[in-house]
Amino acid sequence: MPDPAVPPTPPVALSALLAREDLGLRQIAGPKDTNTVIHWAHTSEMADPYPYLLGGELLLSAGVHIPEAAGSGTYFDDYVSRIVAAGGAALGFGLAPVHDTVPRALVEACDTYELPLLEVPPQTTFSGVARAVWQLMAQARHAELRRVTEAQQSLAAAASRPDPVRAVLRQLAQRIGGWAVLYGPEGAESAAAGRAPDGQGPEAAPAGRAAEATTAGRAAEIAAAGREPGDVVRGALAGLAAVVRPSGPGTPTSATDTAAGTHLAAYALGAGRGFVLGVAAPHRDTGDHTIASVAAVLLSLLTGEHQSGSGAARSSALVRLLLGAEPEAVAPLLGSGGWLVVHGSPDAQPCDPVAAAALGAALGSPLVDLARDVVRVLVPADREPAPQPGWTLGVSAPATARDWPAADTQAARALSRARATRAPLHRHGTHRAALSDLLSPGEAEAHARALLAPLTPPLAETLRTWLSLHGSWDRTAVALAVHRNTVRQRVARCAALLGTDLDDPDVRMELWFALKHSER
Repeated sequence: MPDPAVPPTPPVALSALLAREDLGLRQIAGPKDTNTVIHWAHTSEMADPYPYLLGGELLLSAGVHIPEAAGSGTYFDDYVSRIVAAGGAALGFGLAPVHDTVPRALVEACDTYELPLLEVPPQTTFSGVARAVWQLMAQARHAELRRVTEAQQSLAAAASRPDPVRAVLRQLAQRIGGWAVLYGPEGAESAAAGRAPDGQGPEAAPAGRAAEATTAGRAAEIAAAGREPGDVVRGALAGLAAVVRPSGPGTPTSATDTAAGTHLAAYALGAGRGFVLGVAAPHRDTGDHTIASVAAVLLSLLTGEHQSGSGAARSSALVRLLLGAEPEAVAPLLGSGGWLVVHGSPDAQPCDPVAAAALGAALGSPLVDLARDVVRVLVPADREPAPQPGWTLGVSAPATARDWPAADTQAARALSRARATRAPLHRHGTHRAALSDLLSPGEAEAHARALLAPLTPPLAETLRTWLSLHGSWDRTAVALAVHRNTVRQRVARCAALLGTDLDDPDVRMELWFALKHSER
């Protein structure tokens, strides 16, 4: 498969091939359209070359296939019509050794079917014509690659300017000679730059422009572009943007169309937040898709900060917290609604900042904290965390900003549970209401404090984990990252301090009830 980052080889203008004095080619029939281009040269002496043509060829023939009585019938009409039906761009007829002149009936057929007919002189070989085509294509490709490289550099520089989104759009519009627009998640135009035809029938770009235009010439051409896009083009581009906006599995990431003679393209930005880049231009060079794709990547990075949790809002929230504000006072800066705390432990230790950032991106939040052996992510409650390859996750119950510390504790315990059960993800609070509903929160907490008073925090945590794992020594040891004998010693110590039999189901139930209410 070709590299999508490299623009395809531009076609060659037929006029450029005719201008080669060393070939001596002469057009003797068909429209003298300066916009005619050829993609390759192909030699064939078949009476019907249709099955062997791909389209866009300069077909070369010495007329070996022509019968003696061809001029009195429909042979040439059938021959030329089949070339046109196959998409052939032009026909080159070689003089000598079979024919001294081009058959008159062939000239008439090419005029009838509007197929350019070139006379190839005896001293010019078909291989020489093919070599000239490839030379011109190589020159065009080199010029196009240079144009794409310059565009990539200018787009990257634009992304570092004070207003990067609009700077990138302006640079993109300049490079493609058209109009570039950024659509927001709701479909409205967030920013736009450049100019494009308004559907009044723009003039076609001259053939071989990519191969012949200099940077200055292209800039002048862009400056002379048409007016702001009219309703037809604007509406069609907005509709195309809706096609690629994420709406579920199978949604395309890019799409192209044509409206009122204007080339349209839409690219879904990779941030996954519904932003779309739209492009409208009167013509489309081979490297324009590559240039627009680079702009789409840059805008994906830039628009990833435009929604809740933007860099500026996060900085403001941090400063306010450092200056003494309460979490619930700064939470609106990060977005509305509840929150989940997610603790993630990588299956392959250790965790680095790149992996932590990748986990945050996968969970849909830039609010990431990297600790020594765990990554903490603050995720909006409307984004349901899913298991992530290479990670073990613990998820808290939804919480407001006031309850973030409690949610952090819940996520830590959920992670311990996930590790012990070897589950990729465990959610806190996945239990049905039971005995706790019969007591007021105050009574339950008072009972828990009295019952667990003899236990130190490490002992209480060991007992909590051991009970949650149904008394499994091995799984408790894994969850707490200690030796199983250490677990046995701690649990025995708990039984001694509490003066109770931990093998009694009633005792275990009462202790579990107390431990659950001690979390609050």
